[in-house]
Amino acid sequence: MKNLLIIFFSLCCFLNVTAQKTEDFSTKLSLAAIQITLDWVVYDPAYFSIPYPNGDVPKDRGVCTDVVIRAYRKVGIDLQKEVHEDMKKNFAVYPKKWGLKKTDTNIDHRRVPNLMTFFSRKGTVKPITQNPEDYKTGDIVTWVFPNGLTHIGIVIHQRSKDGKRNLMVHNIGRGQEIEDCLFSWEITGHYSYPQ
Repeated sequence: MKNLLIIFFSLCCFLNVTAQKTEDFSTKLSLAAIQITLDWVVYDPAYFSIPYPNGDVPKDRGVCTDVVIRAYRKVGIDLQKEVHEDMKKNFAVYPKKWGLKKTDTNIDHRRVPNLMTFFSRKGTVKPITQNPEDYKTGDIVTWVFPNGLTHIGIVIHQRSKDGKRNLMVHNIGRGQEIEDCLFSWEITGHYSYPQ
């Protein structure tokens, strides 16, 4: 039932967006993020050996970063390739949390701190505020949980039930889902990419 409602709602949003002729990049990214929520995914942080470029973990597996990677890929941007190319040229500016001495195309783009660094370097860093209107369709938001783990999601054009906030697409362990969670955790990053 949930999938049918998501499909119906996504179709209505798509038709509405198309009718308004607002097929800008942010809207396309939002629709791509909504579309991937239709795929059943088990939260799986395992290391996978994947092809390069355009590699992906098994379709029924993923973590929060895979939401961002898959949505961007649907709009023609391969973050695996983009992050790898920037890391290869600028390895010293990326986090050293994992003890790597060189890039790894299997995992580098699947780590939130690396995506934060990439978006800071190649995208637009936007203010972190408590004003929901500052978070626009297509923006990327990162958080830190009380236990120190990092998280990432995409702001979509759909609004919360009270109409005050845009919803997010993310994967916190229940699969790729749409949720009203923008201010649920401490926001550590707010980006748009490309500029």
